[in-house]
Amino acid sequence: MAHINWFEVLSGLFGGLGLFLMGMKFMSEGLQKTAGKGLRSILEKLTTNRIVGVIVGLIVTSIIQSSSATTVMVVGFVNAGLMNLSQALSVVLGANIGTTMTAQLIAFKVSKLALPAVAIGAALRLFSKNKKRQYIGEVLIGFGLLFIGLKTMEHAFVPLRKSQQFTDMFLYFSKNPLAAIVAGAALTMIVQSSSAMMGITIALATTGLIDYSAAIAFVLGENIGTTITANLAAIGANSTAKRAALGHFLFNFVGVFYMFFLLKIMGHFIDVITPGDPFYADANGNVPYVARHIANFHTAFNVINTMIFLPILGLLGKLCEKIIKEDKRKTQFVYIDDRLIDTPALAIAQAKKEVERMSNIALSMLKDAKTAFFNRDLKLIGDIYAREDIVDQLEKDITVFVVQLFQKPLSEENSKTINNILHVLHEIEKIADHAENIAKFTERIIEKDIQFSPQAMKEMEEIFDVVIKFAENILKIYNSEDYDQVVDTEDENRIDELRKEFKNNHMKRLNEGVCNVDAGIVYVDILNNLEKVGDHTFNVAQIIKEFS
Repeated sequence: MAHINWFEVLSGLFGGLGLFLMGMKFMSEGLQKTAGKGLRSILEKLTTNRIVGVIVGLIVTSIIQSSSATTVMVVGFVNAGLMNLSQALSVVLGANIGTTMTAQLIAFKVSKLALPAVAIGAALRLFSKNKKRQYIGEVLIGFGLLFIGLKTMEHAFVPLRKSQQFTDMFLYFSKNPLAAIVAGAALTMIVQSSSAMMGITIALATTGLIDYSAAIAFVLGENIGTTITANLAAIGANSTAKRAALGHFLFNFVGVFYMFFLLKIMGHFIDVITPGDPFYADANGNVPYVARHIANFHTAFNVINTMIFLPILGLLGKLCEKIIKEDKRKTQFVYIDDRLIDTPALAIAQAKKEVERMSNIALSMLKDAKTAFFNRDLKLIGDIYAREDIVDQLEKDITVFVVQLFQKPLSEENSKTINNILHVLHEIEKIADHAENIAKFTERIIEKDIQFSPQAMKEMEEIFDVVIKFAENILKIYNSEDYDQVVDTEDENRIDELRKEFKNNHMKRLNEGVCNVDAGIVYVDILNNLEKVGDHTFNVAQIIKEFS
């Protein structure tokens, strides 16, 4: 057995793998920050049909360079109630195609551009004042590191060609594709990245340690191994999310099962449509054409699998529903799921939807506080108290969620949005607090049978209407993100004027004996709380102006 410097081999392998993974991370994060709202708008198209779902899955995975990340996001979306099972499964099919873009990129053999890409990327990242250019710099750094890592792994594998034991082991995989599939699946589960395993497979094949036949069997195994990430992500999620993860596994497992029997035919087909001989080795023992063949096999397998499963998504969904029974557990959030944390642009978009839901609850409390006051409705007051608890919990939970995002790579715009979300959360929670206070005063009015003069009731209706209209208009603008609208804050001045005017009127009525002391105290307390609602609404309006 030839002497092998294991330190150099292992350093090259793991160092190269580290560079490859860091390159993927830089590319993914840079692309996400560059895409920003574009990525969010793409995902908002998910509610249409299966074909659109496939396209969206393909595009998003191509952007973030990871099918595992996309499927984990899908599990989060399903868990948050953003999409149903069929939509989720169509996105997963698209993600399977999208992840093949990494192999295609590797197969282009543009490693000569790696160092120039790192140089240009570092210059943009370190010296440019423009945030967009800095993000592009991160993408270029990631691109360069990916190819440097791949080249490092290829060099690390070269000494293994001198070892008869290793060549015999890899020859075994060529003769036993089932063993290669199992090995590919197991290694992908360990590495937790099919793209990284694809890089290793291409490095092994390019250096001649495994041949084309073994490489495409490894690729099939990697397609099974990558599904384990989504299934791990689904632990603790709701039943629909677990079904989406199971569907991902079934797509790939069944696809690999039938492709195993067609492996030679499929391999020959790819050989026919792809230039170069995948078995040809040059004088140095390197195999120059095999990378393109492997990449094309990976893409073709997932395209064929998508075409087969797309028409029967409904049946697959029913099978997943039979295997995984309905989970009756309920969560506080409707749109947010912790699995979205690793994709800040999407996490922020979903947090905004949760803030909108919270604002709608607070508005409903304010409107019902008015109804309870005029109708003396104790049941409605009880409902307001219950909703105030929900708003309090939402403020805490959304705050915890968005604060975690500060630990992730964020664009300047996303950082500003998170800060504004935190401020708006506080203002909405205070609006709900004052609605609850009005409900408490109304409860006292009912219990003590306090009566108000017709003039006092008329004044109360007027100020309620102005406050509700102001809150509705401002929160609608904030939630719709239509920041170009003219933000009219005149109502805030009107509320202050009405409170002063009506308080003076009340003092006159008190002096004239039209109104008693108990009624007067409660009347002023409600006026003060309505004015506070106006103040907090005005604060939201100021935040909107920062965006416009």
